[in-house]
Amino acid sequence: MPQKYVLVTGSSRGIGKSIALKFASEGWHVFLNCRYRMDALQNVKEEIEASTPGSCELLPGDVSSPADVAHIFRKIHASCGCLDVLVNNAGISHIGLLTDMSDREWEQIIHTNLSSVFYCCRAAVPPMVSRKAGRIINISSMWGTAGASCEVAYSAAKSGVHGFTKALAKELAPSNIQVNAIACGVIDTDMNSQLSDDERAALEYEIPAGRFGETEEAAALVWGIAHAPSYLTGQIIGIDGGYI
Repeated sequence: MPQKYVLVTGSSRGIGKSIALKFASEGWHVFLNCRYRMDALQNVKEEIEASTPGSCELLPGDVSSPADVAHIFRKIHASCGCLDVLVNNAGISHIGLLTDMSDREWEQIIHTNLSSVFYCCRAAVPPMVSRKAGRIINISSMWGTAGASCEVAYSAAKSGVHGFTKALAKELAPSNIQVNAIACGVIDTDMNSQLSDDERAALEYEIPAGRFGETEEAAALVWGIAHAPSYLTGQIIGIDGGYI
């Protein structure tokens, strides 16, 4: 079987790490990316090499920067020519009142959560079109559908990811490239580590499933979408324990 290749942005921890490990466990070559946490990314690389049949390569860089993305994809295309799957996972959160948010904070949220998806897709798509095959999976949030108080910028960016996903899916469907997104609910990641025990308990009470999701559950869904029938495209697939 030919070697398969996937890029997972923001793969040093959380959902991205679990996605990288899932693909590596199935024998894929995983391009690992993060901006800051190089020690953590190196640990993911070592875990893949020690415990999976897959392989990997470190591609550090800021995917909210078009120059960094161009550099990352030059290395990818030199290595494999074309990705089989692109997983746009990199993201950051911001909690606070809209009126207290600075211009810089707004720009960081939009660029990291939305512009990065544009930059990576723009670089990944041309070889996929030439080959008439490929999958793009965007990691989004239920707040892109419902909106969250005190997370206006984050909700706006994720809503943008939803619209981007649906539009690009239509654009690429004639080339047999599927574009989908998963809208994550409350997943047990470092992003939620700021919650107090009382806040966590109150939030778990609101979730019909009665608990936070696991990163491995999100990774399993991404793997499933990557191998779903090709007629599945342009969908925002929720994984939120029944919250929305």
